[in-house]
Amino acid sequence: MLKDEAEPPAVSLGRLDFDVSDFFLFGSPLGLVLAMRRTVLPALDGLQVRPACSQVYSFFHCADPSASRLEPLLEPKFHLVPPVSVPRYQRFPLGDGQSLLLGPEVPAPGRRMSQGSSHSGSSESSDSLAPVGASCITAKWWGAKRIDYALYCPEVLTAFPTVALPHLFHASYWESTDVVAFILRQVMRYESVTIKESDGLDPATLSPTNPREKWLRKRTQVKLRNVTANHRANDVIAAEDGPQVLVGRFMYGPLDMVALTGEKVDILVMAEPSSGRWVHLDTEITNSSGRITYSVPRPRRLGVGVYPVKMVVRGDQTCATSYLTVLPRGMECVVFSIDGSFAASVSIMGSDPKVRPGQWTFVRHWQDLGYMILYITGRPDMQKQRVVSWLSQHNFPQGMIFFSDGLVHDPLRQKAIFLRNLVQECFIKISAAYGSTKDISVYSVLGLPPSQIFIVGRPTKKYQTQCQFLSEGYAAHLAALETSHRARPKKNNSRMVLRKGSFGLHAQPDFLRKRNHLRRTMSVQQPDPPANPKPERAQSQPESDKDHERPLSALSWARGPPKFESVP
Repeated sequence: MLKDEAEPPAVSLGRLDFDVSDFFLFGSPLGLVLAMRRTVLPALDGLQVRPACSQVYSFFHCADPSASRLEPLLEPKFHLVPPVSVPRYQRFPLGDGQSLLLGPEVPAPGRRMSQGSSHSGSSESSDSLAPVGASCITAKWWGAKRIDYALYCPEVLTAFPTVALPHLFHASYWESTDVVAFILRQVMRYESVTIKESDGLDPATLSPTNPREKWLRKRTQVKLRNVTANHRANDVIAAEDGPQVLVGRFMYGPLDMVALTGEKVDILVMAEPSSGRWVHLDTEITNSSGRITYSVPRPRRLGVGVYPVKMVVRGDQTCATSYLTVLPRGMECVVFSIDGSFAASVSIMGSDPKVRPGQWTFVRHWQDLGYMILYITGRPDMQKQRVVSWLSQHNFPQGMIFFSDGLVHDPLRQKAIFLRNLVQECFIKISAAYGSTKDISVYSVLGLPPSQIFIVGRPTKKYQTQCQFLSEGYAAHLAALETSHRARPKKNNSRMVLRKGSFGLHAQPDFLRKRNHLRRTMSVQQPDPPANPKPERAQSQPESDKDHERPLSALSWARGPPKFESVP
C-alpha cells in the first residue's frame, strides 16, 4: 500500500486492481516498522513514503503492546496531541459531533482532546503546534483527517497478562459496534459533505463536523445519566389533501421513567427516498411529557408516497424513526393484528413470543398484490422497538405499525377508534382483516362482512357466522387464496407505488437479545430436513436466530472473547 513519490521503484510492485480510497488498520504495528526503518535509514522521511490511498485510519487500544501511533512519525509535535477517541455506539450512535478534519488552522488537532485530558493540556498542545504551518503538515499527512483512533478499553483488562492482550484486542475489532459505526460514517461520506442551511438540510444532524449543542436545561444532563433512550414516533397515514401531523415522544429508562422536557428535537424527512437525502423540516421543543406534535405547513406538504421520518434530539443525537404515508382516496389495505394473528403466545412484558408457521408468506402475498399492510397491536407504544425488532427478525413485509397510546384499559376499543378514523379521515378501504376472536368485534364495528374477517384458531359456534376461521394454518389459507379469486390484485393506481420489502435499518434486531431474550420460544428446528419440509418455517427464521438454537457446546468456542461494548 506504500508508494515512493521521490523515485519510482525499478521493480514493479504488486498493485490492486482498483483504487483504494480509505484504508483502515486495526492494531497494526506499522508505526514500529516505520520507526525502525527511520532508525536504520535516516534519510527516509515521511514526505517520501506515502500510502497509495486517500485516507488512512489506524485503530488501536491504548493498552495494546503491539500497536503504536502514526501521527508523531509524520509530525513530531503530534506526540503532545492524544489520539482521537472513537465515540461509543451505545451513547452516540450517530457520532459525537466532533470533527475529524485537520482544518485550515493548525491548532485544530490540539482541540481534539480525549475525555480524560484537562483544559490546560489542550491549550499546551495548541500552543506547541502553533508555529508549524498548516501547509507543512498537510503536505506530509496521509489524508485530510486525523489518523490515530483509540478505542474503548475496559479497565478490567489491565489485570490480564500482557502476552494475552494482543489476541483479545485482535478478536474485539471484528465484533465492535464502535468500529462498525465509525467506518459506516466515513464510508457514507457524511463528514466530508458540506451542507448549507438554504438547501433545507439540517447540518447539526447530518454533518458531525458541527459540534453538538448543549442541553437547554441544566438538570437534563443529570436526569439522563445512566438511562437508555426509548424514543418512538408514530407511523402516520394522511390523505392526499389532508393535514400531515407528525407525533413523537422522547423518553428514557425502563417503563418511561424520565421524560425529555424542554429540549430541542430536529424533524427530518426523506422527501426523495431514492436519493437518501434528509430534508430538515423544523426544530421543536418537547413539552413536559416529552412529546412533540408538528404539523407540516401547507407549502411543504408531501405528495402521494411513503416517506421515512427521523426526529433527532439535539443534545445526545438519539433519534426516533417512523414513516409518513400519504394516500390517495380509496386506497385498499389489509389489516393484521400482531398479537392475535402472528404471535402464538402473548407476553405483556414484551418477551419474544412464538411465531405461527407460514405467517409472513401470506402477508407477502397481499403485499405483492399491491395492498397496503397495516399492523395494529394493543401493546403500549413504549414497546415499539421490541415489536419492530420482532417483526424484523421474522422477515415480515414492510408496513405501517400502530400502537396504543400508553397503557389503556380497553385496547380493543382503541383499535376500533383508530381504524374508524383511518377509514373516515384517510378514506382507506379495508379489503381483509386478520386477528383472533377478540378482534371480531373490532372488525365488525367497521362494517366488514364475515367473508373479509379471518380468524386464526379453532372454530367456535359462537363466532362461526361472523368470520372465516383458519383452522388449518396459513399455508392452507395461502393456497386457497392463490387458487381462488378471493385475493385479487389491487385496483391499479399509478399515482401510488408502495415500498416492497421487509422491515429495514430503522428496526433494531438486537433489541430483544440485549434484554436476555436469547431463548427462542419457537419450536426447535431439526438438524436434518424432514421428508416434507415446510419452507415457510425455514424462511421465517433468519440465520441469526438459528444460531440461538444450536447446543451450547457448539457455540461456546465460536463466541470468542467478550465484547468490550457490554461495559457501559
